[in-house]
Amino acid sequence: MNSDPLSHLPHGISFRFVDRVLEMTPGKRVVALKNVTVGDPYLQGHFPGNPLMPGVLLVEAMAQTAGLLLSEGSSAVLAQIRDARFRRPVVPGDQVRIEAERLGGLGGLHRFAVKASVDDAPVAEVEIVLAETSQATTNVF
Repeated sequence: MNSDPLSHLPHGISFRFVDRVLEMTPGKRVVALKNVTVGDPYLQGHFPGNPLMPGVLLVEAMAQTAGLLLSEGSSAVLAQIRDARFRRPVVPGDQVRIEAERLGGLGGLHRFAVKASVDDAPVAEVEIVLAETSQATTNVF
């Protein structure tokens, strides 16, 4: 794998929600960080005077973290979100620790358990299924 695991993500910088990889066991487990700052553009409208990281973007950060466990050179699309639970809001100044563990797969489908926490307190958990594809625009359904 490339020395910078984040270079494995197919997302452009403006839509990358993983800032740093702390631990990696290729194909099995990864721990990453997302720093939420007051300057993040999506916080300007969500919500004025009470900025919160949108749950959908937190799930995207969790999916991107899981995607780091796919083989180098592959890309995937989000195929399924199961049992998403949100425990508390994520706000500017929070450093979100995201832990993804590969549960298994079949063919081009890969299943992951992903947890997010801030200061050791859980903020979200979800089971994510990613579908490997040769192009991000491929219709896999």
